[in-house]
Amino acid sequence: MTDELLVSAREAVATAPPVGDLAYETYCRELAKRLAAHWPAVLEANAEDVAAAEERGLSPVLLDRLRLTTAHLAGLERLTEAVLSELAEVTAPDAGVPTGPWGTRSRVPKPLGVAFMVYEARPTVTVEGALLPVAVGNAVILRGGKEIARTNQALAAVAHDALDAAGLPTGLVSVIDDPRRTQLRALLKRPDAIDVLIPRGSPSLIDYCRTASSIPVIASGGGVNHLYVHRSADLDLAAEAALDSKLPEPTACNTAEMVLVDEEVAADFVAALLRASERGDRPVNVRLAAHAPRPDTADASAPGRPWSLGELQEHDLGREFLDATIGVYPVAGQAEAVRHIRTYGSGHTEGVVATDTDVTREFARRVDAAAIVVNGSLRLHDGPTLGLGSEISISTGRMHVRGPVTLGALVTHSWVVDARGTLRSSL
Repeated sequence: MTDELLVSAREAVATAPPVGDLAYETYCRELAKRLAAHWPAVLEANAEDVAAAEERGLSPVLLDRLRLTTAHLAGLERLTEAVLSELAEVTAPDAGVPTGPWGTRSRVPKPLGVAFMVYEARPTVTVEGALLPVAVGNAVILRGGKEIARTNQALAAVAHDALDAAGLPTGLVSVIDDPRRTQLRALLKRPDAIDVLIPRGSPSLIDYCRTASSIPVIASGGGVNHLYVHRSADLDLAAEAALDSKLPEPTACNTAEMVLVDEEVAADFVAALLRASERGDRPVNVRLAAHAPRPDTADASAPGRPWSLGELQEHDLGREFLDATIGVYPVAGQAEAVRHIRTYGSGHTEGVVATDTDVTREFARRVDAAAIVVNGSLRLHDGPTLGLGSEISISTGRMHVRGPVTLGALVTHSWVVDARGTLRSSL
């Protein structure tokens, strides 16, 4: 089964038209059309997955991850439109550069080859994986969590119909529905047949893929992200940035888990954070470090508050809460904040709020992450938001690509040298 899968994917890459062929634009359009046409069937399959997950006792947060709605369809349709609009620029060969008096060199885009995406129970990732890599000529093998097996089968059928309608090999998209890890382990040991591994999900999933395989990895690392609030900060802005970095998407990889705040302003920041939460419509659980200031006891126990207070534990440092929880940890200053981030951060997204430009400049210089946000929400670290284009993931690695993994990161290039009859021995 594994060998057949890999042969099919490799043959699909070999027989597919070159990068930039109009068939890929057709595929984008056909995928959007067929998603809309078959969405009721997709939702029916998804409802079965959600019901089974509820019976197994999955948490509300995890259930929200795997549940699809009409709003998701609208978002996926927008994604296909965005990819379609970006293809021409990403896939165009360059104009060529003279190599002295004897010739020219140019770069021609080529697919990476066969990509293997491993991810968890997010069915929208199945569509993203069937779209972005394929639009630039790659074959993709998709292995999602067992919780969305029925949904993935329905989405695979949609992708195959779209490929067929576009005149592309259906082997460009393969979905694994084996819930066991046997096939996963076998695929991870095939660097001869798989060109790139793209894991998305928890730190444990990323680490497993890194250690179990020698296939080159574009890793979307865990989002243990921090927001440092300097004593010069506008504390109302800091509070709003902290909540916006957490509440809209508590399980996303670019959310804030911990606020590191200068001790001198910690009490005022906590007060501003609770006030800001009362202006919103989403409850938040604030976990305070043992040395953090506590609000007035009467206020803390008042009914109807949109916030709750908890105690920050040692094991909370360096973890993703994966819910509407945010920690507050007072620090002695920027140096301690930087040390904390170096110890516990995952290198994904870090932020600083300060009016002192020397502080923000030094923070950006000393902190090492795929993105550093100054005076704003960590959720700004996103390919479309930054104007970089559609993304398949956000990479925390250092090689090939770091930050949003856009269409341009899913192609490689060949150098084309027009030598005009030149021999090396004549130079």
